[in-house]
Amino acid sequence: MARPDELTFAPLGGVGEIGMNLSIYGLGNRHQRSFLAVDLGVSFGDEEHLPGIDLIMPDVRFLEKERNNLMGLVLTHAHEDHFGAIIDLWPKLGCKIYATQFSAALFEAKCAAERNPPKIPITVIPSGGRVDIGPFNVEFIPVAHSIPESHALAIKTDVGTVLHTGDWKIDPTPIIGLPTDERRLRELGDEGVLALVGDSTNAVRDGRSPSETEVAATIKKLVKAAKGRVAVTTFASNVARVRAVADAANAADREVVVVGRAMERVVQVARECGYLDGSHKFRSADYYGHFPADKVLALCTGSQGEPRAALARIANDDHPQVTLNRGDTVIFSSRTIPGNEKAVGGIINGLVTQGVEIITDREHLVHVSGHPRRDELRDMISWVRPQLLIPVHGEALHLAEHAKLARAAGVPKVLTCRNGDLVKLGPGDPGIVGEVPSGRLYKDGTILEDSKSRAVVERRRMGFAGCAFVAVAMTAQGEMVDDPEVDLVGMPEKNAAGELFDDIVFDVVVSTIEGLPRPRRRDPDALGESVRRAVRAALNEQWGKKPICVVHVLTV
Repeated sequence: MARPDELTFAPLGGVGEIGMNLSIYGLGNRHQRSFLAVDLGVSFGDEEHLPGIDLIMPDVRFLEKERNNLMGLVLTHAHEDHFGAIIDLWPKLGCKIYATQFSAALFEAKCAAERNPPKIPITVIPSGGRVDIGPFNVEFIPVAHSIPESHALAIKTDVGTVLHTGDWKIDPTPIIGLPTDERRLRELGDEGVLALVGDSTNAVRDGRSPSETEVAATIKKLVKAAKGRVAVTTFASNVARVRAVADAANAADREVVVVGRAMERVVQVARECGYLDGSHKFRSADYYGHFPADKVLALCTGSQGEPRAALARIANDDHPQVTLNRGDTVIFSSRTIPGNEKAVGGIINGLVTQGVEIITDREHLVHVSGHPRRDELRDMISWVRPQLLIPVHGEALHLAEHAKLARAAGVPKVLTCRNGDLVKLGPGDPGIVGEVPSGRLYKDGTILEDSKSRAVVERRRMGFAGCAFVAVAMTAQGEMVDDPEVDLVGMPEKNAAGELFDDIVFDVVVSTIEGLPRPRRRDPDALGESVRRAVRAALNEQWGKKPICVVHVLTV
């Protein structure tokens, strides 16, 4: 029997994957628990496997069912993989949201860009502040990361304290914001930490992540040495990098032109929050053509190869305001997220064709990760000294390596889990004690679909093998009124022998109908299924693929 003060943890996204983060903590017994949600993010669709799907979100049906017991949602920071699903999923939850100033301001700007966003109030908590959310006391502990105001969360309960790290690294010289608060984390360790739920993204990488200050110095040197126009692309949310680019432009006597809506939005919010104080005013893309080649720097969206972003349009030479020529320079101040290599490669090839010089982190220190490498993970463990460590925010290899490192560092208990696992943290021995409903939701246009959605499954099949449409008009006596109509989409025109597939399918439809006994011809469902099977079999024989086949039978 569960004790009334049992503390549980369940990831609904972000474990076994990078992205789509959602964690829930529960306090109580199996009949009545209070829940606290941490982050509510997205991951991005893959056109090859999920055609037409832009965003993937965690399935929140469990929290929807527990809506009355959901005390609140706390945001660690404002990256899309941690807060990008709120606009779509918050109406299902309706809970209070807690975040610091920059995250709240960026969310407000994101809502303003939507057509009809729900009114979602956010309670702003100061960096380093604390708030009581039901039976949970949550403290926002500053950590360095690649966006302002990232925080680890110290979640205090009667059972014990959990440190939920969020995304973090150790950077003693961040350009913007506070460094990771080692003093407070050590104090927390002295007070006693029941569990550390920690970022595993770079658990396979030895050493330490370099500082943003080192990147800034490199960018400054490269911009100063450039002869023609310079464009820099980076993650729009990396305000420290934006600041570094602005300082480099200023040192080289160049004006900064902001190109891309996401970049414009972040720059505006960062300036409102004081993170760009002292930097020169940025110009809109309209001003780009007014400056000499050696007096302008374009700060662009599109570092991940997004087809509608500024850099993709520049690479395709179809941006209305910004062009690059032979001798100009593009700096990719970013790393390519796995899965985006082909899209980024296409943009680089387009720029190279235009004679543009490309600089990436392969040749120069123009990007650093916002996540901890192995020595930093060891530091966090030594400061906090948790009784239990649970690796999250990583694929299977990252989680396994983080777990192995934690055991070697002397953590008494280490537990790996999957999305949907219900983990008892305390009191007593921790362990996986059950499952909660979990899964994925797909954003298809303006509609949310579950992973078994017919549209998603059929679209994938259509992308592979096309679709055959057949329309047949029949009398009540089971005779064809006219020739059947055939429309083949996404298929070759002819077979290997040069025969038209339209003619092949037409003959199959007619011969199938004529070969059916009259009672089956009078049954539209039976006739349609017979034609569908025959057409798919014939196409498979002639082509080696089975397209989707849709048969419409009209009785007149």
